[in-house]
Amino acid sequence: MSEELTAVGWDAIDQALRQVYSEQEPMHYGTMIPYSLGGQDPLDGISVYKSETPIPHWHFVTYGFSELYEKEFDNQEYSGYGFELTFRLVRNENEEEPPAWALNLLQNMGRYVFNSGNVFRVGDYLDANGPICLDADTQLTALAFTYDPQLAEINTPNGKMEFIQMVGISEDELEAMQTWNTLGVLEAGIEQIPSYITDLTRNSLLQNQEVVAAVEHGMEEDGSNTGFLFVDQLAWEIGKKGWFNKQSNVIQLGAKQAEVISKLLRGRILKDKNLSLVGQQITIQFKADSQVGYREDGQEITISLNRAAVEELSQKLVPQESQFTVSSLAGVSFQILKTHIKNQEGAVVKTIG
Repeated sequence: MSEELTAVGWDAIDQALRQVYSEQEPMHYGTMIPYSLGGQDPLDGISVYKSETPIPHWHFVTYGFSELYEKEFDNQEYSGYGFELTFRLVRNENEEEPPAWALNLLQNMGRYVFNSGNVFRVGDYLDANGPICLDADTQLTALAFTYDPQLAEINTPNGKMEFIQMVGISEDELEAMQTWNTLGVLEAGIEQIPSYITDLTRNSLLQNQEVVAAVEHGMEEDGSNTGFLFVDQLAWEIGKKGWFNKQSNVIQLGAKQAEVISKLLRGRILKDKNLSLVGQQITIQFKADSQVGYREDGQEITISLNRAAVEELSQKLVPQESQFTVSSLAGVSFQILKTHIKNQEGAVVKTIG
């Protein structure tokens, strides 16, 4: 039996796209050497369509996060990771081919998923720590993930899968999504980014006061949907015992994420929701409690805070190198460290704190 006849997952994706683009033949960028055999690109291919609505743009669709051929994953309900990524990018006049950087970005998303095992779901976000298009003069330095407005979930012979659209976002939009929720921020800005089409030249949604008001109202009413935050600079230093006293234990945080952690504490703990900061070696969980204190359990530290402690801590968490205590939290101090942002070559391009 030929590979073409067994590509049942691939055929299901093609069928979904034919319902949108009819007989348009996409530009397809395939992978010559499979990733499993040492190739550089993890995805089997990316198809790109020309769309004219609501504005002219390129519509990218991946092939490879789901099971394109025979069933291999144990989970019978979903095909592969359960999704394929899409990406909509403004198409310039006279532009006849999609830009290569967007294809590379999608392949990088494939490397991230295949190498880490972490998958994308609607409502997720990802900080790129720099322009999503390298060397571009753009404010878009992160990505958000939402539903593709034209492609619904489908059932394939290998299980169901959905099309998750990737959207370029700015640093302050990312912070708003962290402190409220991704879909709420995107919906508030839909007039500025119709169909969530990425435009490298656009300004932040938060320059629009109506969007700002919607985000502030959502944060106040709903709190934050971010229960887990991955923090690069996170450490727990155990205090040393002396002859007459014991130094406090120290929670170390990077300046880059100090401010967003401040907002998350208010958006989670004040709504009786836990917040976990996840580092490479340690997890620090904050939870609401009438009694302030801390508990050590191996690589997990639990910090209990009441409203007054949250208010005090959130005011002191600013992106500036410092060390401080919370008056009601005995035995623990906080240290804010400088954050050095590096480019792909490892050179420091920005220092925060």
